[in-house]
Amino acid sequence: MIALLLCSGAIYAQDSQTEDLPFTYGEVLDFEVSYGWLNLADAKLEIHRKPEFVNDAEHMRIDAYGKTKGAAKVFGKVKDNWGSILNPETMLPIQSYRHIEEGNYRKHEVIDFGQEAKVAYTTLYDRDNKKVKEKRFFNLPGEVQDIVSGFYFLRSKDLTALNKGETIVIQGFFDKEVYKIELIYEGTENLVTVFGRQQTFVFSPKIPENKLFRGDFPIKVWVTQDENKIPVKIKANLFIGSIDLDLVSAKGLKKPY
Repeated sequence: MIALLLCSGAIYAQDSQTEDLPFTYGEVLDFEVSYGWLNLADAKLEIHRKPEFVNDAEHMRIDAYGKTKGAAKVFGKVKDNWGSILNPETMLPIQSYRHIEEGNYRKHEVIDFGQEAKVAYTTLYDRDNKKVKEKRFFNLPGEVQDIVSGFYFLRSKDLTALNKGETIVIQGFFDKEVYKIELIYEGTENLVTVFGRQQTFVFSPKIPENKLFRGDFPIKVWVTQDENKIPVKIKANLFIGSIDLDLVSAKGLKKPY
C-alpha cells in the first residue's frame, strides 16, 4: 500500500535527455500516510542526484521508500524500498527491484527488462538478500512499466489535452504478471497543498472488485496542473475508513515554486 500510494557529465546529460521532462535529478517528494487522525507512516519518492549510464545511455535511478512510525508500529513494523532504473529518453524501465520488510515477512526481488525483446528476467533472493533462491524468464506482450516508473510515465504525458472521462492505459509487469491500469481522467480540482492552493488534474484508476477497497473507483490521484506535474495527494477509500497520502515537502524541483 505504501508503495502504491539517480559524474561529471551529469549536467550535460540532463540537458540532453531530460529538458522536456517535468522532473529531474535530485527531486525528493516526501509524503505523510494517514488513516483518519492516525499518522501511519512516512513515504518518499527520490530521483538520485546523478545519472547512471548503462550501455552509454543515461538512466535515472528512482526509489520509493515507506516506513511505519509512532503507534502504527504496534500493528507491525514496515520498512519497504521499491525502485526503478528508468531510461528518460524512452520512459521505460530497464530494471525494477523491491526490498520488503513487513513484520517478519521479507522479500528481495530484482527484475531485468529487455523492452525491445519483450522479455523480463526475475531474480528472487533469500530473506537476507544474499543468496539467489529462484530465477525465471517471462515473455511480455509489449513495453511495460513497473510500479515506480508508472508514476513518472504519467507525469511525462501531456495532460492538458485530456477531456473529462478519457482514459490513460499503463501496461505494467508486477509479481510475475502483466497488468493494465486504466486511469480515468475526472477533470480538475482546486486543492490546498504544501505549495498553497493549486489547480490539479484528478485521476481515478479502475480497480477490479476486491475485499479491500470501497466503491467502483476507490482511489483518486491529484497531480498539479503546472510544469512540475507533482502527485500531491492520493486517497484510497477502504471498506472501513480511508488511507491518505499527502505531500508534505518537495526538494530539487525542476521548476521551484
